[in-house]
Amino acid sequence: MDRLASLPVVAQRASSAGLSAPWGRPHAGAAASAAPQDAAVAGGVRTLLRLEGAVVLGAALAAYAQFGAGWGVFALWLFAPDLALLGYLAGPRVGAALYNATHSYAGAVALLVFGVLAAAPWALAGGLIWCAHIGLDRVFGHGLKYATGLGATHLGRIGRADPW
Repeated sequence: MDRLASLPVVAQRASSAGLSAPWGRPHAGAAASAAPQDAAVAGGVRTLLRLEGAVVLGAALAAYAQFGAGWGVFALWLFAPDLALLGYLAGPRVGAALYNATHSYAGAVALLVFGVLAAAPWALAGGLIWCAHIGLDRVFGHGLKYATGLGATHLGRIGRADPW
């Protein structure tokens, strides 16, 4: 503890959090497995993010009803983003990266914008289906994944805890 007393306050806080200031990289003594659980939201923030997912799902469904390409197409493509789960066959780091790429609103909104600006109904429908999928996942508590495993998400742990 004497070593920490000689450090500036910012470095003391970073060190006690398991980081080496100022770059934020874990130092040798930091527990790597603690990060995802500590980083997951809880309480009212978690509820708000799940409610936000419900609003996105509702808005996407309402917009699709107006501009969509039929409910058969919607049903066919609704779970297409979950094909990214196959990335977990290559390991948790690859799986999390692919899952997060297909479960972030960035790609879905970019497709929506393209659909509107290019007057491409297929892109508009695809973007709405993609947003509906992400919203549905958020409602059920499936957040963006951490590289530590499939169950560690930004909305908290999903599934059973590892018995080992």
